[in-house]
Formats: sequence, structure tokens, C-alpha cells
Amino acid sequence: MVAPADDRDQAPVMPDDASAGRIVASSWIGTVLLGVTAILAAVAPDPFAPVAVAVALVLFAAGLVAFVWAYAVAVGRSRTDLIGMGGLFFLAGSAPRSVQRSLVGSLVTQTIVAVATASVWLLASEHFEKSTVNPLAFGLLAPMYGLGLMGLWGAKFGTFSPRPPDPPRRRPPT
Repeated sequence: MVAPADDRDQAPVMPDDASAGRIVASSWIGTVLLGVTAILAAVAPDPFAPVAVAVALVLFAAGLVAFVWAYAVAVGRSRTDLIGMGGLFFLAGSAPRSVQRSLVGSLVTQTIVAVATASVWLLASEHFEKSTVNPLAFGLLAPMYGLGLMGLWGAKFGTFSPRPPDPPRRRPPT
């Protein structure tokens, strides 16, 4: 069911709650951490690969926590709001464009950094011959952090149409 035009014409606005901005900032802090450690590990794997693996795993775990938290909040809101997956996790129509661009940009950056640095490890034949394990491949788990934080922002602050009332129940024939 489509919401009335007057509900949909309203552009989502940035909430006054400071935690909305902290979610966006946290996503970029994680992105920078991933980028710095993964690039250092790609350049000098012996000292930095363990740090890059640890950062990637911490970001993955934090992303899982944020994802489950977002899901729980969204389930609670779904009693009164029509929440779609695109609006919840990718902020399509549920967040101000600046927030959506920032959080999607952070996720895309995390993904590019993870794929690029894991690929560099494979292309550097001297590293590949020493070990059958590519430690930078753990970075491919890190974008879960960006996805989880997008979902958390959408669940807590996203603007969704109200759920229409349930139709009256029909009585069974007697």
C-alpha cells in the first residue's frame, strides 16, 4: 500500500539527537582505521598484518552487534511504521541525502579498501609464496561494520510511513 502523497512529500530531516551524528562519525572512524591498517599491512605485512587482521575482526564483530541491534529496533518500530529493507539498511527515502551519502560512501570505501588490499597481497608473489593464508582477506569482513551502522541509523532515526490499520477480522460463518 502506498502512503498518501502528503506523507511522502516530506523529505527526511536530520534528527536533533546527537547519537545520529555519532553513528555517522563512527562509521568513518572505522573506515579510516581499516584503511590505515590494511594499507600499512599491504606495504609492510610482517609488522602490520596482525594489526590489520585484528582491526578487521573487531569491525566485523561491531558490525554484527549493530546489525542485530538495528534489527531489534526495527522489529519494535514495525508495529507502527512500514519499514522496508531498502529504507532500513540503505536509507533509501528514510534519511536525509547527506546522511545517506555519507554512510553509503563509508561502506563503499570500506569495501574498496578491503578488496584492493587483499588483491595487492595476491599480486605480491613473494608474500603469496610464503603463506597460503592471505591475512588481508579478513578485511573483506569489515564492511559489515558500515552496513550495521547504516541499519542502526535507519532503525533509530529513519523516517517511514505509518502502518495502515489492520482490516477488521471476519467472523467465521456459523
